[in-house]
Amino acid sequence: MSTGVTISSISDYAILGCGSVGYAVAEELVEQGKDVSIIDRDESRVESLRDQDLDARSADIRDAEIADLVADRDVVLILASDVESNKQALEHIREANDDQFVVARASDPVSGDELSELGADIVINPSSVIAESALRALESGELEYNAGQLAGIVEETGTQLAIVTQDSPDPDSIASAAALQAIAGHLGVESDIIYLGDVGHQENRAFVNLLGIDLVQWDEIEDHSIYDTVALVDHGTAGEMELPVDIVIDHHEAETEEGVEPEFVDIRPNMSSTSTIMTKYIQEFDMNVSEEVATALLYGIRAETLDFKRDTTPADLTAAAYLYPFANHDTLEQVESPSMSPETLDVLAEAITNRDVQGSHLISNAGIVRDREALTQAASHLLNLEGVTTTAVFGIADETIFLAGRSKDIRINIGKVLDDAYGEIGETAGHSTQASAEIPLGIFTGIEISDGTRDTLLELTEEAVKRTLFDAMGVEGSSEGSNGS
Repeated sequence: MSTGVTISSISDYAILGCGSVGYAVAEELVEQGKDVSIIDRDESRVESLRDQDLDARSADIRDAEIADLVADRDVVLILASDVESNKQALEHIREANDDQFVVARASDPVSGDELSELGADIVINPSSVIAESALRALESGELEYNAGQLAGIVEETGTQLAIVTQDSPDPDSIASAAALQAIAGHLGVESDIIYLGDVGHQENRAFVNLLGIDLVQWDEIEDHSIYDTVALVDHGTAGEMELPVDIVIDHHEAETEEGVEPEFVDIRPNMSSTSTIMTKYIQEFDMNVSEEVATALLYGIRAETLDFKRDTTPADLTAAAYLYPFANHDTLEQVESPSMSPETLDVLAEAITNRDVQGSHLISNAGIVRDREALTQAASHLLNLEGVTTTAVFGIADETIFLAGRSKDIRINIGKVLDDAYGEIGETAGHSTQASAEIPLGIFTGIEISDGTRDTLLELTEEAVKRTLFDAMGVEGSSEGSNGS
């Protein structure tokens, strides 16, 4: 087939083998106004097709003459149920003409590979197509059912819905909460987005401020009893809020708190972000998505997938494609390039000065920090240094060592590295490209923490943290304090 010609512009088709699959394709093409010629060896079937005013003739598609019978057709669809017959037809056609666009029917992956090797441009397996169609129908039906269940619970809210994000919420959690708040508003229910901790990362602060998302700090709420329905988004437990949980929506499997039995649970590990799940609900409710919510959800998906470079699924891409026309892209650019705070600049400067590079791995001590989110930004910035593929920056706050890790080395799963290094003595979280750890400050030394021992603890802790982490990374030998210069 000549280059530059699209299937939609083609009008001449041949269908070889017109059983149930071939007949369905022929009907659809004729409906589109295409010129379709059908060839089948079953004479009674051919007569029946002619009675329906279809162009059909009787011939054996295994014979060499088949190539001449379809020579004037731009596209040939070989759709007989007998795969061996399809192979022979394809061989004859390719011997006579390399330019025709040929679609061939297989019965399994092996026959599919064989047909591809024989020159089929597209190979289809009806069983796989039917299975995929059934799964799509099941997913659509499940989403419709879930949306109905979710709407029922939200609409039962007597006073107000509490939408709880993860502690110190990230963009995915904030965006998902904003989407659920929009759904609640669509259903006529008032709601608040509630968080514990703080919105520390400067990108997250810019995200909230630029989009005008109203977050409420739990400790600032005078009367907690106003919330008679509670939803957790991108978050597993209500923690110290001690609220009965009605709704859980997340893309991570989470351990359920003892005694917590939410009425509605939608957890989908096959999706890379909770923002993707919430976008599907926005679509299912047939809502007019606002610019603010669309921008938030698109950023949530992009942040969680590292701009579609990590663990991206087709669902994430279709959700992003839906949101793209409604989002404010100038706002997205501002969120992604916020000004650096003085605290972050100080932490970055300290991390650069104290960097210890072994091969392509960098570890640095940022000392005492006030904003521990600055550690994650320092780890990301240091990843841009020449020759560095993995970074870990740690600092001390509230008598705890906080560590942020980043990696672009496909051979390393930084989440597993931190878990191997500190999983038994602290808390770790993360995945292949980014992770974090929290370790009690005195655990390496046994020294009681006081103003007089703090500097000594910093020195002892630095060596212990670095040695343990370099070992987990597989770096042999102790650190010599190289700053990479």
